[in-house]
Amino acid sequence: MKAVFIKEFGGPENLDFLDVEEPHQPKAGQVLVAVKAAALNRADLLQRQGFYPAPAGYPERIPGLEFAGVVAETGEGVTAVSVGERVFGITAGGAQAESLLIDQTHLAEIPDNLTFIEAAAVPEAFITAQDAIITQGELIKGETLLIHAVGSGVGLAALQLAKARGAAVFGTSRTPEKLERCLEFGLDGAFSTAEFAEKLRGKANVILDLVGASVFAGNLECLARKGRLILVGLVGGRKTEFDMGLALTKRIKIIGTVLRSRSDAEKAAATSKFAEEVVPMLANGSVRPNVDRVFRAGQVADAHRYLESNQSFGKVVLEF
Repeated sequence: MKAVFIKEFGGPENLDFLDVEEPHQPKAGQVLVAVKAAALNRADLLQRQGFYPAPAGYPERIPGLEFAGVVAETGEGVTAVSVGERVFGITAGGAQAESLLIDQTHLAEIPDNLTFIEAAAVPEAFITAQDAIITQGELIKGETLLIHAVGSGVGLAALQLAKARGAAVFGTSRTPEKLERCLEFGLDGAFSTAEFAEKLRGKANVILDLVGASVFAGNLECLARKGRLILVGLVGGRKTEFDMGLALTKRIKIIGTVLRSRSDAEKAAATSKFAEEVVPMLANGSVRPNVDRVFRAGQVADAHRYLESNQSFGKVVLEF
Protein backbone atom coordinates (compact mmCIF):
# COMPACT_ATOMS: atom_id res chain seq x y z
CA MET A 1 0.00 0.00 0.00
CA LYS A 2 0.98 3.66 -0.25
CA ALA A 3 1.13 6.04 2.68
CA VAL A 4 2.24 9.54 3.60
CA PHE A 5 5.74 9.04 4.97
CA ILE A 6 8.06 11.32 6.95
CA LYS A 7 11.50 10.65 5.47
CA GLU A 8 13.25 12.94 7.96
CA PHE A 9 11.85 15.15 10.68
CA GLY A 10 11.72 18.77 9.58
CA GLY A 11 10.03 20.75 6.83
CA PRO A 12 7.27 19.74 4.40
CA GLU A 13 9.86 18.81 1.79
CA ASN A 14 10.61 15.73 3.90
CA LEU A 15 7.16 14.27 3.21
CA ASP A 16 6.53 11.71 0.49
CA PHE A 17 3.75 9.38 -0.64
CA LEU A 18 5.33 5.98 -1.14
CA ASP A 19 4.99 2.23 -0.78
CA VAL A 20 5.09 0.86 2.76
CA GLU A 21 4.38 -2.49 4.34
CA GLU A 22 0.77 -3.66 4.30
CA PRO A 23 -1.02 -4.01 7.68
CA HIS A 24 -1.33 -7.52 9.09
CA GLN A 25 -4.64 -9.36 9.01
CA PRO A 26 -7.17 -7.98 11.50
CA LYS A 27 -7.06 -9.69 14.87
CA ALA A 28 -9.99 -10.17 17.21
CA GLY A 29 -11.97 -6.94 17.47
CA GLN A 30 -9.99 -5.23 14.72
CA VAL A 31 -11.15 -3.80 11.41
CA LEU A 32 -9.16 -3.21 8.22
CA VAL A 33 -10.35 0.02 6.56
CA ALA A 34 -9.66 1.02 2.97
CA VAL A 35 -9.04 4.73 3.54
CA LYS A 36 -10.63 7.11 1.02
CA ALA A 37 -9.79 10.42 2.70
CA ALA A 38 -7.95 11.70 5.78
CA ALA A 39 -7.88 15.20 7.25
CA LEU A 40 -4.82 17.10 8.42
CA ASN A 41 -4.41 18.41 11.96
CA ARG A 42 -1.87 20.62 13.71
CA ALA A 43 -0.60 17.48 15.38
CA ASP A 44 0.54 16.21 11.96
CA LEU A 45 2.65 19.32 11.48
CA LEU A 46 4.26 18.83 14.89
CA GLN A 47 4.87 15.13 14.26
CA ARG A 48 6.53 15.95 10.93
CA GLN A 49 8.80 18.41 12.73
CA GLY A 50 9.74 15.81 15.35
CA PHE A 51 7.99 17.60 18.22
CA TYR A 52 4.98 15.30 18.73
CA PRO A 53 5.96 11.62 18.50
CA ALA A 54 3.28 8.99 18.01
CA PRO A 55 2.29 6.96 21.08
CA ALA A 56 3.73 3.48 21.50
CA GLY A 57 2.23 1.01 19.04
CA TYR A 58 1.56 3.58 16.30
CA PRO A 59 3.78 4.35 13.31
CA GLU A 60 6.45 6.96 13.94
CA ARG A 61 6.66 8.04 10.29
CA ILE A 62 3.04 7.76 9.04
CA PRO A 63 0.87 10.58 10.46
CA GLY A 64 -2.89 10.91 10.55
CA LEU A 65 -5.46 11.08 13.36
CA GLU A 66 -8.80 10.86 11.49
CA PHE A 67 -10.08 9.18 8.36
CA ALA A 68 -13.04 8.01 6.30
CA GLY A 69 -13.25 4.85 4.24
CA VAL A 70 -14.81 1.45 3.65
CA VAL A 71 -14.56 -1.67 5.82
CA ALA A 72 -12.42 -4.10 3.81
CA GLU A 73 -12.04 -6.92 6.33
CA THR A 74 -13.01 -7.72 9.92
CA GLY A 75 -11.40 -9.80 12.61
CA GLU A 76 -13.00 -12.38 14.86
CA GLY A 77 -15.75 -11.06 17.11
CA VAL A 78 -16.36 -7.82 15.21
CA THR A 79 -20.06 -6.97 15.42
CA ALA A 80 -20.12 -3.17 15.27
CA VAL A 81 -19.43 -2.92 11.52
CA SER A 82 -19.49 -5.16 8.46
CA VAL A 83 -17.53 -5.45 5.22
CA GLY A 84 -18.52 -2.76 2.72
CA GLU A 85 -19.82 -0.32 5.32
CA ARG A 86 -18.76 3.31 5.10
CA VAL A 87 -17.03 4.34 8.32
CA PHE A 88 -15.07 7.17 9.89
CA GLY A 89 -13.14 7.43 13.12
CA ILE A 90 -10.09 8.45 15.12
CA THR A 91 -6.70 6.88 15.69
CA ALA A 92 -3.44 7.94 17.34
CA GLY A 93 -1.51 7.72 14.07
CA GLY A 94 -1.21 6.06 10.68
CA ALA A 95 -4.49 7.28 9.18
CA GLN A 96 -2.85 8.88 6.15
CA ALA A 97 -2.43 5.59 4.31
CA GLU A 98 -4.44 3.51 1.87
CA SER A 99 -5.18 0.90 4.57
CA LEU A 100 -5.60 1.18 8.31
CA LEU A 101 -6.07 -1.33 11.11
CA ILE A 102 -8.26 -0.05 13.91
CA ASP A 103 -10.34 -1.30 16.82
CA GLN A 104 -14.05 -1.58 16.03
CA THR A 105 -14.89 0.65 19.00
CA HIS A 106 -13.14 3.62 17.39
CA LEU A 107 -15.43 3.64 14.34
CA ALA A 108 -18.82 5.11 13.49
CA GLU A 109 -21.00 4.76 10.41
CA ILE A 110 -20.88 7.66 7.95
CA PRO A 111 -24.31 9.24 7.33
CA ASP A 112 -25.57 8.80 3.77
CA ASN A 113 -25.56 12.56 3.13
CA LEU A 114 -21.77 12.91 3.61
CA THR A 115 -19.09 12.18 1.03
CA PHE A 116 -15.84 10.54 2.12
CA ILE A 117 -14.08 13.89 1.91
CA GLU A 118 -16.70 15.57 4.10
CA ALA A 119 -16.69 12.64 6.52
CA ALA A 120 -12.89 12.76 6.89
CA ALA A 121 -13.20 16.34 8.14
CA VAL A 122 -15.45 15.30 11.03
CA PRO A 123 -14.07 12.84 13.65
CA GLU A 124 -11.12 14.58 15.32
CA ALA A 125 -12.79 17.99 15.29
CA PHE A 126 -16.25 16.96 16.45
CA ILE A 127 -15.15 14.32 18.98
CA THR A 128 -12.64 16.76 20.49
CA ALA A 129 -15.21 19.57 20.57
CA GLN A 130 -18.00 17.45 22.05
CA ASP A 131 -15.74 15.94 24.69
CA ALA A 132 -14.32 19.35 25.64
CA ILE A 133 -17.36 21.60 25.86
CA ILE A 134 -20.12 19.12 26.68
CA THR A 135 -18.64 16.08 28.44
CA GLN A 136 -15.99 17.99 30.41
CA GLY A 137 -17.19 21.58 30.18
CA GLU A 138 -20.80 20.59 30.96
CA LEU A 139 -22.17 23.37 28.74
CA ILE A 140 -25.95 23.64 29.00
CA LYS A 141 -28.74 25.59 27.31
CA GLY A 142 -28.69 29.29 28.10
CA GLU A 143 -24.99 29.45 29.02
CA THR A 144 -22.29 31.41 27.20
CA LEU A 145 -19.32 29.81 25.45
CA LEU A 146 -16.16 31.61 24.30
CA ILE A 147 -14.02 29.87 21.67
CA HIS A 148 -10.48 30.98 20.88
CA ALA A 149 -9.49 30.18 17.26
CA VAL A 150 -13.16 29.75 16.42
CA GLY A 151 -12.37 29.47 12.69
CA SER A 152 -10.35 26.27 13.17
CA GLY A 153 -11.73 22.78 12.63
CA VAL A 154 -12.36 22.16 16.34
CA GLY A 155 -13.58 25.73 16.81
CA LEU A 156 -16.21 25.45 14.09
CA ALA A 157 -17.34 22.08 15.41
CA ALA A 158 -17.69 23.45 18.95
CA LEU A 159 -19.56 26.51 17.65
CA GLN A 160 -22.16 24.33 15.92
CA LEU A 161 -22.56 21.88 18.79
CA ALA A 162 -22.99 24.71 21.29
CA LYS A 163 -25.60 26.48 19.15
CA ALA A 164 -27.49 23.21 18.74
CA ARG A 165 -27.48 22.97 22.54
CA GLY A 166 -29.00 26.44 22.92
CA ALA A 167 -25.89 28.29 24.12
CA ALA A 168 -24.69 31.76 23.14
CA VAL A 169 -21.30 31.57 21.42
CA PHE A 170 -18.58 34.19 21.03
CA GLY A 171 -15.26 33.72 19.31
CA THR A 172 -11.82 35.15 18.63
CA SER A 173 -9.44 34.79 15.72
CA ARG A 174 -6.29 36.43 14.45
CA THR A 175 -8.07 36.91 11.12
CA PRO A 176 -11.10 39.23 10.88
CA GLU A 177 -12.20 37.50 7.68
CA LYS A 178 -12.50 34.18 9.51
CA LEU A 179 -14.65 35.77 12.19
CA GLU A 180 -16.92 37.17 9.50
CA ARG A 181 -17.32 33.72 7.94
CA CYS A 182 -18.14 32.20 11.34
CA LEU A 183 -21.32 34.28 11.47
CA GLU A 184 -22.95 31.92 8.96
CA PHE A 185 -22.40 29.10 11.48
CA GLY A 186 -24.35 31.03 14.14
CA LEU A 187 -21.60 32.95 15.97
CA ASP A 188 -23.25 35.53 18.25
CA GLY A 189 -20.27 37.87 18.53
CA ALA A 190 -16.68 38.16 17.32
CA PHE A 191 -13.72 39.81 19.04
CA SER A 192 -10.02 40.25 18.49
CA THR A 193 -7.68 38.66 21.03
CA ALA A 194 -6.86 42.19 22.22
CA GLU A 195 -10.43 43.10 23.19
CA PHE A 196 -12.23 39.91 24.24
CA ALA A 197 -11.39 40.21 27.95
CA GLU A 198 -12.92 43.67 28.23
CA LYS A 199 -16.00 42.80 26.15
CA LEU A 200 -16.84 39.55 27.95
CA ARG A 201 -15.61 40.22 31.48
CA GLY A 202 -17.40 37.88 33.88
CA LYS A 203 -19.82 36.56 31.25
CA ALA A 204 -18.35 33.27 29.94
CA ASN A 205 -19.58 30.08 31.57
CA VAL A 206 -17.27 27.92 29.45
CA ILE A 207 -14.15 28.82 27.47
CA LEU A 208 -12.68 26.51 24.84
CA ASP A 209 -9.06 27.63 24.56
CA LEU A 210 -7.34 26.40 21.40
CA VAL A 211 -4.61 29.06 21.70
CA GLY A 212 -2.82 28.88 25.05
CA ALA A 213 -0.70 31.21 27.17
CA SER A 214 -1.28 34.43 25.23
CA VAL A 215 -4.99 34.50 26.16
CA PHE A 216 -4.84 32.86 29.59
CA ALA A 217 -5.00 36.03 31.69
CA GLY A 218 -7.93 37.30 29.65
CA ASN A 219 -9.69 33.99 30.11
CA LEU A 220 -9.63 34.35 33.89
CA GLU A 221 -11.22 37.79 33.56
CA CYS A 222 -13.92 36.52 31.20
CA LEU A 223 -15.04 33.56 33.26
CA ALA A 224 -18.21 33.87 35.28
CA ARG A 225 -18.52 32.37 38.75
CA LYS A 226 -18.16 28.59 38.57
CA GLY A 227 -16.88 28.98 35.01
CA ARG A 228 -15.00 26.19 33.25
CA LEU A 229 -11.82 26.77 31.24
CA ILE A 230 -10.98 23.92 28.85
CA LEU A 231 -7.36 24.02 27.67
CA VAL A 232 -6.76 22.24 24.35
CA GLY A 233 -4.19 24.15 22.26
CA LEU A 234 -0.79 25.73 22.84
CA VAL A 235 -0.03 27.64 19.63
CA GLY A 236 0.02 30.84 21.71
CA GLY A 237 2.55 29.47 24.20
CA ARG A 238 2.56 27.06 27.11
CA LYS A 239 3.77 29.14 30.08
CA THR A 240 2.17 32.18 31.71
CA GLU A 241 1.54 33.83 35.07
CA PHE A 242 -1.52 32.61 36.94
CA ASP A 243 -3.63 34.87 39.17
CA MET A 244 -4.83 32.26 41.64
CA GLY A 245 -6.88 34.87 43.46
CA LEU A 246 -9.27 35.15 40.52
CA ALA A 247 -9.51 31.37 40.31
CA LEU A 248 -10.39 31.11 43.98
CA THR A 249 -12.82 34.02 44.05
CA LYS A 250 -14.74 32.80 40.99
CA ARG A 251 -14.49 29.12 42.00
CA ILE A 252 -13.49 28.21 38.47
CA LYS A 253 -12.42 24.87 37.03
CA ILE A 254 -9.38 24.62 34.75
CA ILE A 255 -9.32 21.42 32.72
CA GLY A 256 -6.51 20.34 30.42
CA THR A 257 -7.43 17.77 27.80
CA VAL A 258 -5.94 15.87 24.87
CA LEU A 259 -7.47 13.11 22.75
CA ARG A 260 -4.52 11.42 21.05
CA SER A 261 -2.80 9.90 24.08
CA ARG A 262 -5.91 8.60 25.83
CA SER A 263 -6.44 4.92 26.47
CA ASP A 264 -8.36 2.79 24.00
CA ALA A 265 -11.24 2.57 26.47
CA GLU A 266 -11.46 6.35 26.81
CA LYS A 267 -11.37 6.81 23.03
CA ALA A 268 -14.05 4.16 22.64
CA ALA A 269 -16.28 6.01 25.11
CA ALA A 270 -15.78 9.32 23.31
CA THR A 271 -16.47 7.71 19.93
CA SER A 272 -19.61 6.01 21.25
CA LYS A 273 -20.96 9.32 22.54
CA PHE A 274 -20.12 10.93 19.19
CA ALA A 275 -21.96 8.19 17.30
CA GLU A 276 -24.99 8.48 19.57
CA GLU A 277 -25.28 12.26 19.79
CA VAL A 278 -23.42 13.93 16.90
CA VAL A 279 -23.83 11.56 13.95
CA PRO A 280 -27.64 12.01 13.95
CA MET A 281 -27.13 15.79 13.81
CA LEU A 282 -24.77 15.35 10.86
CA ALA A 283 -27.40 13.17 9.18
CA ASN A 284 -30.17 15.74 9.56
CA GLY A 285 -27.94 18.67 8.68
CA SER A 286 -28.19 20.53 11.98
CA VAL A 287 -24.36 20.46 12.13
CA ARG A 288 -22.02 20.04 9.19
CA PRO A 289 -18.35 19.59 8.36
CA ASN A 290 -16.48 22.47 6.80
CA VAL A 291 -13.89 21.45 4.20
CA ASP A 292 -11.55 24.26 3.21
CA ARG A 293 -9.34 22.54 0.61
CA VAL A 294 -8.71 19.06 -0.75
CA PHE A 295 -5.29 17.79 -1.86
CA ARG A 296 -4.38 14.48 -3.44
CA ALA A 297 -2.34 12.34 -1.06
CA GLY A 298 0.71 12.81 -3.30
CA GLN A 299 0.43 16.57 -2.70
CA VAL A 300 0.82 16.21 1.05
CA ALA A 301 3.79 18.59 1.22
CA ASP A 302 1.68 21.34 -0.37
CA ALA A 303 -1.15 20.51 2.04
CA HIS A 304 1.20 20.99 5.02
CA ARG A 305 2.45 24.29 3.66
CA TYR A 306 -1.10 25.50 3.22
CA LEU A 307 -2.16 24.50 6.75
CA GLU A 308 0.95 26.17 8.18
CA SER A 309 0.09 29.40 6.35
CA ASN A 310 -2.98 29.82 8.61
CA GLN A 311 -5.10 30.66 5.56
CA SER A 312 -7.45 27.71 6.00
CA PHE A 313 -10.99 28.10 7.31
CA GLY A 314 -12.06 24.66 8.52
CA LYS A 315 -10.39 21.42 7.50
CA VAL A 316 -7.72 20.49 4.97
CA VAL A 317 -8.28 16.99 3.58
CA LEU A 318 -6.11 14.46 1.73
CA GLU A 319 -7.85 12.28 -0.86
CA PHE A 320 -6.63 8.74 -1.46
